[in-house]
Amino acid sequence: MKQFKIIDIIISITLIAGFSIYWLIKQDTSFIIAYCVVGTWQGASMIIHVYNKCFVNKKGSRYYYHWVALTSIVTMPLFSYRILFFTAPFMAVYYTYLCYHEVTVKMQRPLSLLK
Repeated sequence: MKQFKIIDIIISITLIAGFSIYWLIKQDTSFIIAYCVVGTWQGASMIIHVYNKCFVNKKGSRYYYHWVALTSIVTMPLFSYRILFFTAPFMAVYYTYLCYHEVTVKMQRPLSLLK
């Protein structure tokens, strides 16, 4: 799972940075495509984490993030799509940070934490 998380971080950073640079150059509605691509990738990542039961215990950061993301997706068609346009980039960056934190802190061997 650690290898997947590292690949997940690299892909997320690449997608977020790539689409950000592309949007800064074009400044058109390409951000909608970026939301869909990054959101689909991170949604698939969340499903893989749930399936493998990796850091999805109750009262954990990932557990709460999954509920916030699910609530956002479910309520988006009703009224929150405008809010989601503003919060989605921050959610994507936070999710990438969450994966990074899990790899660098939570998945370390116990003896390496004694430094």
